[in-house]
Amino acid sequence: MAKVRQKKRAQPARTKAPQAEQPAGSGRKATWTWLAGILSAVIIAAIGVVFTTWFNARGPDTFDRISGGPPITVGYVAIEYEGQLTALREPVTDPDERVALRANAAGAAREAVLTSHHRALIDTMNVTVTLVGNRSSLRIVDMKPRILTRGPVSDGALLGASGAGEIDTIELAADLDRKAPRFTTDKDLKIPYFRKKQIDVKRDERVTLSMTISGKKAYYEFDLLVTVLAEARTEQIVINGPGKSPFRLTGAAKSYRSYYGDTSLGGWQPLSGEQVCEMEPTARGC
Repeated sequence: MAKVRQKKRAQPARTKAPQAEQPAGSGRKATWTWLAGILSAVIIAAIGVVFTTWFNARGPDTFDRISGGPPITVGYVAIEYEGQLTALREPVTDPDERVALRANAAGAAREAVLTSHHRALIDTMNVTVTLVGNRSSLRIVDMKPRILTRGPVSDGALLGASGAGEIDTIELAADLDRKAPRFTTDKDLKIPYFRKKQIDVKRDERVTLSMTISGKKAYYEFDLLVTVLAEARTEQIVINGPGKSPFRLTGAAKSYRSYYGDTSLGGWQPLSGEQVCEMEPTARGC
């Protein structure tokens, strides 16, 4: 049998797809893009480090200045009344006010009567003030009493003292009877304290000052004026008494128009003539 030869079909030749030609310099462009990305990251990181360093050192101070916050704030003010005689400018004649002075009245009502009659300690007062720093670094360069009102000594009423308590050690002293009252130390009354020393305070740091202030020749209303140096700028801060009222101090009167004795429950009640003579032998009629 004749063999039938089968011819194989010719397979078409496979052709490769033409590759796009790379433009000149494209590799260099990719390298520069990569370098620019790394450089940007480094710059951003450096800016972050610089900002963090600046913010930790100066940021809070800057924001405090922008917001108008004072460089130092008053954290605590207290006046020592325990064991001290006090005087009122005018007698308490209103029946409701007399009731408020008694122990069974609410404390707020009694304080309102005392404030309206300008209750003042006699001859000397002890004040404790705590100041809180609001800057990374500041310095208290001066503090002095600033007299707001001066008048005759108070003789409206004498309020008897409660049981004597212990008085804290006094670090600073001032005499309002002097022409220009300044704080001194109790060891050296001639040299102003802040002429020799100044007080450095940091942010959130507290400094407590115990002061004794005297005034025997008149009735005084006053506040405390503090001069603070922060970042080469000086600012003045005013310290008022509790309740934002001025501090009040009076010299002793020769006699008073009324007398009150303290009660065991914490208030005051009018004294009889005999009780007045026991309390104040130099009073009128004794």
